[in-house]
Order: sequence, then C-alpha cells, then structure tokens
Amino acid sequence: MSRIYVASSWRNQDQPMVVDRLRLAGHAVYDFRQPPHSEAGFSWRQIDPEFQHWSPEKYRQLLLTHPVASHGFVSDLRAMQWADTCVLVLPCGRSAHLEAGWFCGAGKRCIVLLADGEPELMNLLASDICVSIHEVIAVLAEGAAA
Repeated sequence: MSRIYVASSWRNQDQPMVVDRLRLAGHAVYDFRQPPHSEAGFSWRQIDPEFQHWSPEKYRQLLLTHPVASHGFVSDLRAMQWADTCVLVLPCGRSAHLEAGWFCGAGKRCIVLLADGEPELMNLLASDICVSIHEVIAVLAEGAAA
C-alpha cells in the first residue's frame, strides 16, 4: 500500500475518479478537494470570488497573510510530507506542477498520468509516466512487490 498525494486541478474532471480508483486498489490517498480535517479543500474563491483580477501585489499580500491561504498551504504540505508517492493527474495547473517537482526533489516517487500526447521534456524527472489509471495501479503494485 502506498501513501499517495494526488496533484491535479479543480478543473480536472478525472481527478475524483483517480482518487476513488487508487483507494479501491488499497492505497491511502490525500484528496486536496476533501482533505481529512476540512469540509472542503482550499480555493482562492474562499478568499475573494474576484481572485482572477488581483494585481501581483494583492496576490502576494493575501498569499502571505490570509489565514485561509495559510491553512490550505499547511494542509497540502503536511500531506506531501506524509505521502511516499505523488500522482500528477494531467491536465493541471501551476500548483500541481510545483507539488510534483517537490516530490521529485525530495527523492520521492512521482507518477505522471498523461491526458494527451502534449510533449513535456521535464516529465523525465518522474519515476513513471502512465497513460491510464490501470497503468498507474499496475506500476504501484510492481513497486510494492519490489
């Protein structure tokens, strides 16, 4: 059994299915949409529904000072520290790529689940590159047997 951090985007409609399938396969999975100590995962809309119109200065100020942002960051970071594996579910945004990079830099396993054939050279940092959730589960099982 792996402890898995699923990194993706709120906009990725496959993310909930990936979480469910990994749990059904017997893995412990952190779901940023429903973290264990909160009703819902962090969203910038919790701070301001107009967040997409912030200036860089306002973004920096709220990132560094707003308690909702701080709580969301700590929740995700603790989950990353707990996990032994990251599954990066594409397509995703900047945060998920930073999270996956953190796993690679920390020497932890990072599996990229591709959504299409869009090339990305730095995916070579990942431990594995998969094209289906079936492949992800098989790769995790092979890693557990090794």
